[in-house]
Amino acid sequence: MNLRRIFSCIIILIFLAIMCIIGYFNQNSVFTMGKAVSDQDSKKIALTFDDGPHPYYTEQLLKGLRERNVKVTFFITGQNVEAYPEIVKEIYEDGHLIGNHTYNHTQLTSGNAEIFKQEIVKTNEVIKEVTGEDTIYIRPPYGSWDKEFEKELNMFPVLWTIDPFDWCSSDVSCIVNAVCAKASENDIILMHDQYKTTVTAALEIVDKLMEEGYEFVTVDELLFD
Repeated sequence: MNLRRIFSCIIILIFLAIMCIIGYFNQNSVFTMGKAVSDQDSKKIALTFDDGPHPYYTEQLLKGLRERNVKVTFFITGQNVEAYPEIVKEIYEDGHLIGNHTYNHTQLTSGNAEIFKQEIVKTNEVIKEVTGEDTIYIRPPYGSWDKEFEKELNMFPVLWTIDPFDWCSSDVSCIVNAVCAKASENDIILMHDQYKTTVTAALEIVDKLMEEGYEFVTVDELLFD
């Protein structure tokens, strides 16, 4: 074997050694367009709030979410939109998704379909007056829904997978544990921004689940991305 071949082999071995070292230190990332991207995507989860906005607690919730750079979804009633338009505007400007929760928190029954539809339409109108945007997502109170309304009203219903019953509990740790013990990827958490305990619990839930690698997204991103 001549010296040139020996020299070439040494160069190749050095090159392979360098590549192995680089691969070892970057084994958890891949590089694309100049930045490292984790090869394990974060687990997406959606936090949603019904019945608001509340004149005090929603403001506190928004402040905490802003500090954490977290986006959630608010399903608001038309009567509260009219009562607290500035808070609705703040929700919108903070980048959260706004959905319809009927005007008076009305549950669909076999005998009130027309009233129910009118409440949805009216709520969409008052939301648009504040935000300038159309609303296509709805959380029907108590989960009562008719699929015919999806085409008729051009609305997409969003239910939930985790319900900690925060509205009937004053125990923050109980609410937090009820969510975190069940949380998994693509879950939709139901809460209500009408209570001090809910705000405290919600922010603790965000902190705990983010530590576990969850990414909080709005329901549209969870359902359609």
